Amino acid sequence: MLRIAVQSKGRLFEDTMQLLAEADIKVSTSKRTLLVQSSNFPIEVLYLRDDDIPQSVATGVADIGVVGENEFVERGEDAEIIRRLGFSKCRLSLAIPKEIDYNGLEWFEGKKIATSYPNILRQFMDSKGIKIEIHVITGSVEISPGIGLADGIFDIVSSGSTLVSNNLREVEVVMKSEALLIGYKHMNEEKKQVLQDLLFRFEAVHQAEDKKYVRMNVPRNRLDEIIEVLPGLKSPTIIPLADNEWCCVHTVLDQRRFWEIIGRLKELGAQGILVTPIEKMIL
Repeated sequence: MLRIAVQSKGRLFEDTMQLLAEADIKVSTSKRTLLVQSSNFPIEVLYLRDDDIPQSVATGVADIGVVGENEFVERGEDAEIIRRLGFSKCRLSLAIPKEIDYNGLEWFEGKKIATSYPNILRQFMDSKGIKIEIHVITGSVEISPGIGLADGIFDIVSSGSTLVSNNLREVEVVMKSEALLIGYKHMNEEKKQVLQDLLFRFEAVHQAEDKKYVRMNVPRNRLDEIIEVLPGLKSPTIIPLADNEWCCVHTVLDQRRFWEIIGRLKELGAQGILVTPIEKMIL
């Protein structure tokens, strides 16, 4: 049985549970307790505070864990990064009151900065040769300048709306962060096999992201031109139709170029274009 540590609430919890659901791993969340076992996969979910996850994985209390990169780097625990998961993206940034004329990092020399990430901040400022006073706060860091606790802040920024509502502006991005899958370095072989099965499912979900399955009828005399336009995984599937002058083409398109390619296909005579989302893709 593989044990995965998951944040007990918040956006990272929601994104992680969605990934497990998309990988067809059933875990009850109706009455969330500390430890819940999946009903259809050899995994159990351990719900923890985000700042407890790195240590829990490093010490083997949990075999793997999903944690924000910012929290993992701040804690500095001896766990292995297994995979970047690509969701719950944010950044750690320095912000100051918006009315201040900012002229570069030198502005922070001798200033008091409020943060929940003192280790990352200290390492960054030391690397730049800037001396600051760090005021550690757990909670609403963004209110610190407004009540006179600090000159600026170092905190997570996602949309930036919290900074705006507190009359702050982002002036330096120190690090970018996303969800990481981390693992215990001394996992036994049985658990490693379960982990590989889990990663196989995660990869199938990842491969399907922003992909569309497209079917269309095309004139046979334009088939070579149409195939030239399609950026299929290997080559499109071509199926003959009752009318010998037409055939049906099946392919996969990336959402980023979808409308550009569809427009070109229509110009080349494609008709009856049917588009469906893809849940899983196994390469």
